[in-house]
Amino acid sequence: MIVLGIESSCDETGVALYDTEKGLLAEALHSQVDLHAVYGGVVPEIASRDHVRMLLPLIQQVMTEAGIDKPDAIAYTAGPGLVGALMVGGGMANGLGLSWGCPVIPVHHMEGHLLAPMLEDTPPEFPFLALLVSGGHSMLIAVETLGDYRVLGTTLDDAVGEAFDKTAKLLGLGYPGGPALAALAEDGDDSTFDLPRPMLNKPNFDFSFSGLKTAVMLEVRKAEAAGRLGECRADLAASFQRAAVDTLIGKSIKAARAEGLNRIVVAGGVGANRLLRKEMAERFDGEVYYPRLAFCTDNGAMIAVAGAMRLAEADAANEIKAQARWSLETLGTPERV
Repeated sequence: MIVLGIESSCDETGVALYDTEKGLLAEALHSQVDLHAVYGGVVPEIASRDHVRMLLPLIQQVMTEAGIDKPDAIAYTAGPGLVGALMVGGGMANGLGLSWGCPVIPVHHMEGHLLAPMLEDTPPEFPFLALLVSGGHSMLIAVETLGDYRVLGTTLDDAVGEAFDKTAKLLGLGYPGGPALAALAEDGDDSTFDLPRPMLNKPNFDFSFSGLKTAVMLEVRKAEAAGRLGECRADLAASFQRAAVDTLIGKSIKAARAEGLNRIVVAGGVGANRLLRKEMAERFDGEVYYPRLAFCTDNGAMIAVAGAMRLAEADAANEIKAQARWSLETLGTPERV
């Protein structure tokens, strides 16, 4: 069975074809970073219009590359995300489903991230602990099997990706700030500033990064007042990154031990962070899995593989689903739906 995956939840248009026997056949991704950079963040209306512009050409591109006329099913991101952007992907999926006479599968965006490592040559086996970290999410999830998810902890304020972006802005870096901050941190000394590891010693598994961001802001003000910000920007970036990564890893290992799990999956945009990938593998005494770097950010391949794993739920194209908010814990396994 060949599944066409469509991702349009925010500012990246992703399309991919996944074969349940052969694996990933083709994929394409268009980023809107340049469109939104001038505004310092994502503008929903611009995002939606660009999805309209790019989706069909990308679908034609991957179909041609894979050499197929039509897929057996279409999976699309139905939420959470920007409702307008989701509607574009959902409308395209259902329209093509009617035209091609194939069923469609609405996919949860975060389940797509959670299942992205299934695209790799050595995918994780169930059960495992998932650390989902991005601009909008910081979550620890006990994954028993497909659809059987229990959220152990989440962010109480800023998600870690959002904290990266806001800290980057404090340091005068461009948009998107997370990758720019990580690059700057490579030239800094992460022991220069003693920044907090928020909630690391709390008994629960929730995250909070607003206090860490505030601590950086105070250090920036001190450095500006002393006329030293230019010379200590890299050290501040490195110290912030170290504090954030220490917090993520500490909470993850604590949660894995509490749940008796010896496998951790790290996914989402922040999962591309080099320090996080290196340190998690070194400090956790079990197995650690990541998607390849290209599949850490939003992409169509993760939606295609998630759809392939939920083929039992495929239905005739007749309803566009778009949910700004959608709890992972409400999904259920395919057998229960």
